[in-house]
Amino acid sequence: MLFQLYSDHAAMQLIGWVLVFCGLILMNEIGRRTKAGGMIVFVVIPCVLTVYFILAHLGMFGGKANPTVAYMDGWFHYFKLYAADIGCVGFMMIKYKWGIGKEKWFAWFPWFIVAANIMIANVSDMESAFAAISISGNLKGAWWASNEGVFIYGGWWNVVNALAGLINIFCMTGCVHLYTSRDKNHADMIWPDMTIWFILAYDVWNFEYTYLNLPTHTWYCGVALLLAPTFANAFWNKGAWIQNRANTLAIWCMWAQVVPAFQLSSRFAAALPTVYGGATEAGVTTMDLYEKAIALYNSGAGKTAQVGDTIAGMGITADPRMQGFVAVLAIAINVVCLTEIIKRSVKLGKNPYSNEVFGDTKDFELAMERAEY
Repeated sequence: MLFQLYSDHAAMQLIGWVLVFCGLILMNEIGRRTKAGGMIVFVVIPCVLTVYFILAHLGMFGGKANPTVAYMDGWFHYFKLYAADIGCVGFMMIKYKWGIGKEKWFAWFPWFIVAANIMIANVSDMESAFAAISISGNLKGAWWASNEGVFIYGGWWNVVNALAGLINIFCMTGCVHLYTSRDKNHADMIWPDMTIWFILAYDVWNFEYTYLNLPTHTWYCGVALLLAPTFANAFWNKGAWIQNRANTLAIWCMWAQVVPAFQLSSRFAAALPTVYGGATEAGVTTMDLYEKAIALYNSGAGKTAQVGDTIAGMGITADPRMQGFVAVLAIAINVVCLTEIIKRSVKLGKNPYSNEVFGDTKDFELAMERAEY
């Protein structure tokens, strides 16, 4: 199994997953269907939250005891929130043809923002790999504690997944062929060449990224969050997957930043992945892991052998088998996807990035049925 879903809390963890999945879909629909909804969800709320974050850091709303400051103060969380939200606003500019959203050169923005986010994740993967080398001298695996308060088991799987992420960037094709949907109020930005080929390659790679680097969060951000936009794209919002992905990512980041206890210590606390071998039997909770990890990081021992000793003292044995399996799966799927793109571009005699290459697929045809052109 990928997760330890056999504790007394398994039922609540499953209910929590359903709540997150449905909540993300609902908020995405509010944000995508109207201009007013988009402005409220992706402009007004982030502006209000920015003021809240600043004031919390200045000592208001509980100061250091504030959940956001106490548990979600790492640069990565803030970066992902604002990077995702910038993507959402940029996509709105394209679909509603606001300002530079009308310009042809701005059509490269979605590719750029997605590629930048993938590269940030790749850097994070390599950080974990280098941490493993610095501690154990090899890539067979070693525990370290991040500034996010997470125990991470770094190893060769991080390198493989970083390579998969790099390949995934080149699996985005037809990058400048973007359309506005013909739905009421122009609800979506359509990228028709972003078919199931890319979506599957991205989802497996990104799940593995969260599984490796955000293991105590991945039950939500690596499963529910990834499936929500894919589900919408499959059943009613064909061609708008990347817009749905950015929207749900920004929504989740806002929620997690303000209510971190939901996944850390509430009755819905995220299910732990199997890399924390024996954690359930030992009665170790997500919050237990966070407190130990952040203490080690703050003491300066986050990338030392002391981390492994702490983990062992908690009754946990590293079990990276699924980490390795999914990493191999991620790079295999991305290699297959890129190979198919090369095959198609050669056959068509076209540059796959400035031209569409999946025009004969069902996904593409269904997306173009919605497009205004």
